[in-house]
Amino acid sequence: MRFGIKTSPQYTTWADMLAVWTEADRIEVFESAWNFDHFYPINVADTTGPCMESWVTLTALAQATSRIRVGCMVNGIVYRHPAVLAKMASSLDIVSNGRLELGLGAGWNQEECDAYGIELGSLTERFDRFDEACEVIVGMLTQETTDFDGRYYRLAEARNNPPPVQRPHPPICIGGQGPRRTLPAVARWADHWNYPGHSTDGFVARKAQLEEACAAIDRDPADITVSRHVPYDPEAGPSAVADACAAQADLGLDLAIVYLPAPHDPSVLAPLADALGKVGSSP
Repeated sequence: MRFGIKTSPQYTTWADMLAVWTEADRIEVFESAWNFDHFYPINVADTTGPCMESWVTLTALAQATSRIRVGCMVNGIVYRHPAVLAKMASSLDIVSNGRLELGLGAGWNQEECDAYGIELGSLTERFDRFDEACEVIVGMLTQETTDFDGRYYRLAEARNNPPPVQRPHPPICIGGQGPRRTLPAVARWADHWNYPGHSTDGFVARKAQLEEACAAIDRDPADITVSRHVPYDPEAGPSAVADACAAQADLGLDLAIVYLPAPHDPSVLAPLADALGKVGSSP
């Protein structure tokens, strides 16, 4: 099993996030670090509090680190045109010297979309748009020019120069668990699938459905990294995280992403790494 960390850019400070990521960069147990893509805080009672934008913070954190892989879990397609997102991803892959993990999702936050005047659309519209966006992004990241004529996006000999460092493109992570639309998209486009749910039974069931989706297009599911969030509880400490990871080691979990709560404190990382090192380690 491999390990990453995640720090949401809400109810925190830039200095604290920077301190955590630079410390994680020095600890080889952690292979990746992630933020999230929201304009308002989520999963809290008060959504009026501070929340920094994902790509600005991710780029700065990539520049402040040298080893750890960096990504956003995950970028909401609804927030940025996919051709622009592909251009941003290529540039950040260059800035980070080929360390970008490109997280993608259909988007879901009605509150912030309404506030910012962004049309979220129905569930069907969201996933129709997401399917188009994935095709646009992969085209932009892998081809000299891209043409596309869809319902939501149209490109005419769109160029993405310079291309990303990683070829054919930075690894794509798709987050979600819907069996009808999300998992087939993972099978088609993703190098990494993040299961966002909290149920172990749900994880096992969705993983089996992903394997079925891969079989339908003759893709080896072993080519797709499978990850989950593991929340860090300061009161329970590192051993509880290690126990939670160990319990999932035989369920096909490849990457455990330890979700660190605010206030973000780099001093938790060394004891956490020691505990996780007894479960497994990154290559």
